[in-house]
Parts: sequence; C-alpha cells; structure tokens
Amino acid sequence: MAAILSSSLFATSSLPKPFSYSRTHTAPQFLRARASLLQDNEEKVIVQDSFPSKSSPLHTANGKSAADSINTSAFEKRIIKVEQSVNIFLTDSVIKILDTLYHDRDYARFYVLETIARVPYFAFMSVLHMYESFGWWRRADYLKVHFAESWNEMHHLLIMEELGGNAWWFDRFLAQHIAIFYYIMTVLMYAVSPRMAYHFSECVESHAFETYDKFIKAQGEELKKMPPPEVAVNYYTGDDLYLFDEFQTSRVPNSRRPKIENLYDVFVNIRDDEAEHCKTMKACQTHGNLRSPHSYAEDDDVSVCALEADCEGIVDCIKKSVTPNPAKVK
Repeated sequence: MAAILSSSLFATSSLPKPFSYSRTHTAPQFLRARASLLQDNEEKVIVQDSFPSKSSPLHTANGKSAADSINTSAFEKRIIKVEQSVNIFLTDSVIKILDTLYHDRDYARFYVLETIARVPYFAFMSVLHMYESFGWWRRADYLKVHFAESWNEMHHLLIMEELGGNAWWFDRFLAQHIAIFYYIMTVLMYAVSPRMAYHFSECVESHAFETYDKFIKAQGEELKKMPPPEVAVNYYTGDDLYLFDEFQTSRVPNSRRPKIENLYDVFVNIRDDEAEHCKTMKACQTHGNLRSPHSYAEDDDVSVCALEADCEGIVDCIKKSVTPNPAKVK
C-alpha cells in the first residue's frame, strides 16, 4: 500500500543529538516465503514475509489470499475504491502538515508519529468490547492481537521519549490532541466499516515503514556509533516476548529475535515492526481473517477464539441481532 502514498511524512535531516540516556519453538516445516513490496518514490524496499501454508487463514490451498478467493460484487468493489480513496486523501493531508512542521527535527517527529500510531488499536478494542457487551461479536484473537500491537507501539513511544523527542511542550500538546481526534474518528470509522478502518491503518503503517527506512539509510553510520536506549534493550531482548510474537501474525512465534547492540539496531527493528503491523492490517481487511499466531500450533485454542455472534460493522450487528437464528428457532 505504500505505493499509493506519494507524500513523505518526514524529510530526512542531519541526525540530531539525542538527550543523554542510561537506560524455542521449532518453526513448522510448512513455511512458504513471500515478499511484500513496499515502493517509495525513487526506491523499492523488500520486506520478507513467511506464512504457515496450511494452517494460516491468510492463504487458501492454492496460495491465494483469502480476499482474492472471494467473489466481490462490482458494487462492493466501488465501495472499497471510495473507502481507500478517502483514506489516501486523509493520510496524505496529515503527512503534508506534519512534514511542514517537522522537516528538520527527526526525534520530535518520531515522537508525534508514535503517539498517534497507538490510537487505532485502542479504538479497535473499544468497539470490539462494545460489540461483545451487546452479544454481537466475541472473538478473542482480535482483542489479543490488537492489544499486542498497542503494546509494541507503546514501546516505540517510550524509546522516542528516552531519545528526547517529547522535550518541547508544543510537540506533546500537538501529538496528544491529534491522538484524541484520531481516536474518535477511528472509533466511528471502525463501527461503520472495519475494512475501511483497517485499510487506513495499513496506509499509516506503510508510510511509517518508509519513514524509518529513509532515516536509517541516511543516518545509519552515525546511529551505529550510539548506544541503544535501555527500554529498547529490555523490550526486544527480554525474557517474555509473548506479546512481541503476538502482533506479528504473518510469522510463527519465536521466528524473529532481534539483536540490539546500538541505536542503529533499534531503528531497524522499529522499521521492521511497522512492516509487520502493515501486513496484519492488510490481513484484517478480509472479514474473519485474523488469527493469533500462537493458536497455530494448538488446535485446542480454536474453540477459545470462536465467535458467538459474527458481524461486520454496527449496521450488520444490529440487523443480525434482531433477525431470528433459524438454528435456534426449531
């Protein structure tokens, strides 16, 4: 999706000096490599991807994605096109504004980005909890994965704070108020069309990948000379990496274990995290497609993730809640 984003959120500048800071499972044999292409204005970046070929809901038996295997009506295709056009317009508009404000302050820019990046996952969980309370939707995997995504983005934010990205009050004020507006917008969007909300998040995550990739390529040598923040070392190399594996739904658990030796490694892993978010958001656009990566190995977990009432969007939920279930009427 990055190919459709033509604007640049962050113009790379000289590396600012950060504030001082002090601080197995065996992978299944049925793995298939797939490359997802994230294209920039002038360069292409390849992100390696791997899926369990049989147990993953992201692929059908012939190797096509679940979305490709579904016959979509011409009307629905037009709706999807409109949704994606609106998302691209919104994303490009925000990109241009932030690019103007943060063209020469990388860490402050990253702080704003990461403050905003957590918001969609909060919004998704809020709506899913509401649906569950009404008996419309109960799917444990969605809540688990979205929480893990928010946990990952929170640590990105902590890293940027330790690097001094939140030093100026204006940056904190701007990021937090944008986040409030973004939360309300995403809740409404997700309630009406989860597909549209997930696509919007995919656009944001795709651009975040490009942003960090540009920064790494421009400042890589300087970053390699700097020590990593302690919060990054603890998060990426700690003993409990369950939530780290959980948000990477295109990978089997324990298949990615980062090394953190310097600041360069930190930004490389943040960039790779954004690519994983992008792939998860793309998978979510096919209704019912998301599954916890930890549930692949244990079939018993499927019953925990089963839904009691399946619906897509609040209109569909209300419609199905007042429609008698033929299986229960007998």
